[in-house]
Amino acid sequence: MLTIHADSRGRALAVEGARIAETGPLEQLVAAYPSARVRQWPGILTPGLVNPHGTELLEGAYHPDPREAEELGAEPLTGDALTALAPDDARWGASARRGVQRMLAHGTVAVACGELRRRAVRDAVARSGLAVVGRPATPHLGGVPSLDPYACGLPVEFAPPRERGSAARFAVFDVPDEAALSTRGAGTCVATVIEGRLVYRRR
Repeated sequence: MLTIHADSRGRALAVEGARIAETGPLEQLVAAYPSARVRQWPGILTPGLVNPHGTELLEGAYHPDPREAEELGAEPLTGDALTALAPDDARWGASARRGVQRMLAHGTVAVACGELRRRAVRDAVARSGLAVVGRPATPHLGGVPSLDPYACGLPVEFAPPRERGSAARFAVFDVPDEAALSTRGAGTCVATVIEGRLVYRRR
């Protein structure tokens, strides 16, 4: 079924399956596809974000389950705290799945990774649909690993532009414009779409 996604500025994408069928003003797409389902979102539609610290966030940090919050807190565990926890493979897999979900909640559609050594982490990334992109072969990437790419201290990268025939990978942020997104960050995400699937929606 073809779905039209539109933002508060009237910019829209027509999505059929995993691909973008057309882009343009909402009125134009509704006229071209009168039987399409229309999703109107607050804020702005943008290409999805690329998180530059995929390896650090998924293999160098443990994302606690909410049921573990009393014991471990809510923030990712790294360094000595991670060493003391010593997660087994099952726990690493569960952590990676939670980490991926939290990335999706920040409009991320791709992660930049070095080599992912843990199979459970690789599986979590593959099942999510997140694209994996390369990154500079340097010992220290720089910046501070964060689920919000706007908070990591590196230039923010977006997935390839949304155009007719391209993969439907985009995000919606509840801000009035790109300048506000840069200021307020990716925690304003209300929806993330990967290969035409709505993989995150803020309730």
